[in-house]
Amino acid sequence: MSAAPARFHGVIVPLITPFKEDFSIDVDATRWLVEYLVENRVHGVFPNSTTGEFPHLSRDEAVLLTKVVLEEAGGRVWVLPGISANYTEDCVSLGRVFKDLGVHGVILTPPYFFKVSGERLRLHFSRVLEKVDLPLIAYNIPAATGINIPVDLYVELAREYSNLAGAKVTYESFTYIRQLIQRVKEVRKDFAVLTGLDDMLLPVLMMGGDGGVMALANAYPQLHRAVYDAYVSGDLGKALEAWRRLLSLVKVYDYSTSYPTAVKTLLKLLKTPVKPYVRPPLTPEKPGVEESIKRIVEELGIPPLS
Repeated sequence: MSAAPARFHGVIVPLITPFKEDFSIDVDATRWLVEYLVENRVHGVFPNSTTGEFPHLSRDEAVLLTKVVLEEAGGRVWVLPGISANYTEDCVSLGRVFKDLGVHGVILTPPYFFKVSGERLRLHFSRVLEKVDLPLIAYNIPAATGINIPVDLYVELAREYSNLAGAKVTYESFTYIRQLIQRVKEVRKDFAVLTGLDDMLLPVLMMGGDGGVMALANAYPQLHRAVYDAYVSGDLGKALEAWRRLLSLVKVYDYSTSYPTAVKTLLKLLKTPVKPYVRPPLTPEKPGVEESIKRIVEELGIPPLS
């Protein structure tokens, strides 16, 4: 356990984007979801996220979504919208718009069309860090971008830019995360290392990380908070018990075709106002998948949310 939490820590939610049947953003469902998450003590929300289908949103929609989230959150949790794009200057300009709206920080992946590396990858992050006066979380998700951000680059950028606030790592490698935590915290103790994988929450905390940005926390953040709270209070037995329940919930992904559809199906089964609509080429899960997820909900005894 770290002596003092990093600037960003705990349970942060990569917010799904609720849609209506005509694929327009469902503002009312978005407001409901943000209020539900705040009431259940998440530390932050990440609109315009990967789970939120950010490549399917226009710039105007990303701004609208973030405005709605900021308004509903009312300063009670961090709002950390995504600014990822293939053109670095688009990331900069969106980051500046979000700064003017009053967000607490931004989250940025590598570009995901041209698979840049070395100095070009460094250029992408350093230009945004220099031009956007906000804390930034650099998001490593190689399965989606085709780029695995080197630990060396995180260390170099953390040393050079005080506004590089942390890393979100959606990558199934204990060795990578261990090296990142050990090396980057030698340079910056306030640097947050956050997992993007629900099932890695407790291991990352035990390795000296700071929490996670995890999709299933859209639906049942009580479990993620139980793991985090027990661990930081020193009750490892209780943390382990909550984590094992969380591992059962993670089976939702095993049946689903994508993160957004997994979470939206779960929210549908929990009887929330969030409908299972996703934008094509994604499609809602089929009835057989829904039945499998329903069994998980019943086994865990998760009650309807509304």
